[in-house]
Amino acid sequence: MANRISKVTTRTGDDGTTGLGDGSRVRKTSGRIQAIGDVDELNSNIGVLLLHQMHDAHRARLLQIQNALFDLGGELSIPSYRAVTETHLETLDEGVSALNAALPPLREFILPGGSPASAHAHVCRTIARRAERSVAALQDAGEDVSPLALQYLNRLSDLLFVLARVCNRDAGLPDVMWSRDAHAPKDQA
Repeated sequence: MANRISKVTTRTGDDGTTGLGDGSRVRKTSGRIQAIGDVDELNSNIGVLLLHQMHDAHRARLLQIQNALFDLGGELSIPSYRAVTETHLETLDEGVSALNAALPPLREFILPGGSPASAHAHVCRTIARRAERSVAALQDAGEDVSPLALQYLNRLSDLLFVLARVCNRDAGLPDVMWSRDAHAPKDQA
């Protein structure tokens, strides 16, 4: 296999532009670059999530997701190129169902926290939501973006929410429940 990246420092971006995969150049402030950056940040944070203790099955699922996110970044980098498929969505849907099946139903909202892995899965979930908003903004601006890209990020954030709960369960910790009255000031007598 030939080297894919032979020179890291090209200086071509010194003028505030960056190259897309189709050879075109755009401003680094463009919505497309924002979306690519958000997907990249999500992928990097999943890499940090993988540093936490977790079952091998969860680790394998997250590695599969990292590869899919890399594909999604490529898709965003080359307008009209499509890498995310219905199979990607089905894999996430199956993952959510499998992970959620062993959890008790939620009767209240939960707060991010509990085990370190759970807290970091929630960080990944919020970054996935931001990436989803960036891709939606691209669509709203009339940019060429596959609807499957947006659907993938939406379902991925759901999977990360359920995984956060599973990480707490695996660590022997309960979900951190939101309490309507936790922020209310105590009466001073």
